[in-house]
Amino acid sequence: MKPVIAIVGRPNVGKSTLFNRLTRSRDAIVADFAGLTRDRHYGDARLGPREFIVIDTGGFEPDSSTGIVREMARQTRQAVAEADVVIFVVDLRAGLSAQDHDIASYLRAERKKVLLAANKAEGMRDSPLLSEFFELGIGEPIPISSAHGQGIRSLVEEALEGYDFGDDAASDDEVDSQDRPIRLAVAGRPNVGKSTLINTWLGEERLVAFDLPGTTRDAISVPFERDGQRYELIDTAGLRRKGKVFEAVEKFSVVKTLQAIADANVVLLLLDATQGVSDQDAHIAGYILESGRAVVIAVNKWDAIDGYQREMLLRSIEQRLAFLKFAPVLHISALKRQGLGPVWKSIALAHASATCKMPTPALNRVLQEAVAHQQPPRAGRFRPKLRYAHQGGMNPPVVVVHGTSLDAVPDSYKRYIEGRVRDHFKLVGTPLRLQMRSADNPFDKAD
Repeated sequence: MKPVIAIVGRPNVGKSTLFNRLTRSRDAIVADFAGLTRDRHYGDARLGPREFIVIDTGGFEPDSSTGIVREMARQTRQAVAEADVVIFVVDLRAGLSAQDHDIASYLRAERKKVLLAANKAEGMRDSPLLSEFFELGIGEPIPISSAHGQGIRSLVEEALEGYDFGDDAASDDEVDSQDRPIRLAVAGRPNVGKSTLINTWLGEERLVAFDLPGTTRDAISVPFERDGQRYELIDTAGLRRKGKVFEAVEKFSVVKTLQAIADANVVLLLLDATQGVSDQDAHIAGYILESGRAVVIAVNKWDAIDGYQREMLLRSIEQRLAFLKFAPVLHISALKRQGLGPVWKSIALAHASATCKMPTPALNRVLQEAVAHQQPPRAGRFRPKLRYAHQGGMNPPVVVVHGTSLDAVPDSYKRYIEGRVRDHFKLVGTPLRLQMRSADNPFDKAD
């Protein structure tokens, strides 16, 4: 098992910057803004051959008793419970605060291995300001600079000291190469229940779920296993219309959400049954299609509407999301755990369709049968000739058709070919892309 290191501290001391430095990524949003991180955020890190897991947490206020701050504190307590080592980050330049004392008292009571990291120490490694942090009773403060990478290696060396890694690193690499998890992104408008759904799947309050649009600000990745299949669940920030995005932080969140969709294998598009299909839903669906991701549509809060509203909602989905007609539409209630089984079946089917291997002989048979049943319309003096096809890629599946005068094949005929391919290979939940490649026609220049 890889060791787990949790990073805790009060808001805006540089925890997410340290997380990004350790994981060598930009997975956590970083800005000069207190309270930016709200959920536990996991990442893989490595120091030489030694691999470990890092958990980034939100600003910790142990005694908070109200609102979203209490939810963030609960997330941090859970991260500390999961961790083998805790890195307690303080701000050297801002100095010691009462909140630092509260966090130190909590960590001492937990009896975990705790390292005190005095961040923002660039040019201040021998500063007398370090001495005041001995008051916390955690041990000697280690001066670091997350932004500049100073002192990070020494900090990690001390955190991993005494841990027996054995052959874990090699075995983990072999497992990853053979059985990579399915990356499942849950996307939708703000406050449709994305975090609630993931918490329901996990059976714990893993993500902050609060009746406030914009609660999730980062794209949070959570490992999960079901029926022997490993998943990586990605909770994304809700996407609003551009005119509604005011905070710079929220603009970063939109970028992270779009990146999460582009990097996913399957996207679960969550709709709110009580609010219908909005322009925002259509915008998100369009981006999913543009990214070529497999998609499953889940209508949340289905139990909260009556029969007439359900019928009108389904019509709205057919009309406004007609370009996703290949995606299955499911009805669920995340809060009441209703309808979740079929969702997993559809996700597995969509992923299998997106990564389907289509043998060239089978593709050619489908193409020949389609042309024999209905030829493409003439373009001037010549009729386009579709000669043979082969697979050009996966996730999404790409079919490359070769022939002559294929530039003149109308979109309607391309959709016809796509439908024949979908029916034959039983592709569900994934876009299918056709590429037409024409050979030179020696008669094109004939008088």
